[in-house]
Formats: sequence, C-alpha cells, structure tokens
Amino acid sequence: MKRVEAIIKPFKLDDVRDALSSIGAQGMTITEVKGFGRQKGHKEIYRGAEYLVDFLPKIKVELVVPSELVDQVVEKIIEAARTGSIGDGKIFISPVERAIRIRTGEQNQDAL
Repeated sequence: MKRVEAIIKPFKLDDVRDALSSIGAQGMTITEVKGFGRQKGHKEIYRGAEYLVDFLPKIKVELVVPSELVDQVVEKIIEAARTGSIGDGKIFISPVERAIRIRTGEQNQDAL
C-alpha cells in the first residue's frame, strides 16, 4: 500500500476527484492548505496599499491505494491538475505499513 499526497490548485479539485473516481480509486481526504514553492507568493493591492501574499491557497489530496494502482493514480492526478503554469503542485508517494478500518477491524487491503 502507498500513500499518495498531491498538492494542487483549488480550482482543479473537481477534475482530480473525477479522474481518480474513473479508475476506481476510492476514498480520499481533502485539506485546505497554504504554502509556496517557486511561486514565492504574489503582490496584491488592498485599499491602495500593496501587500505581499507569501502563502497561496492550495488543496492537499491524500489517498492510500494498493501499490499496483499507484502509477495510474499519479498519471490521473497529473493529467487532471496540470495547467502548464507555475504552481501546479507536487505529488508525494510514501509507503504505508498498515491500515485498519476502525468500524470493522479490517486490516491492510481489506481496510481500504
């Protein structure tokens, strides 16, 4: 099992969710986050004063999938989230040692 974490632009969330559903990836956790990478924020003008906005709003999508599904999941996220401009996001993949469904006690693949 692998945990796939993707940091994406907020307006791409529906596209990513639909793309993952199309390949049978079930269950995901969505978190509203803020951050910056190479974008380094941007400037905004509010009531005539200029402000540097360091942290930009992003969406973090987390899901745990069987190892054999990881490549498909990554491919679908890239297809759905890519705009071709700076700030499209990042994907992180890490191993999951164990998963347990609290309600039933099912473990590992059965818990997904």
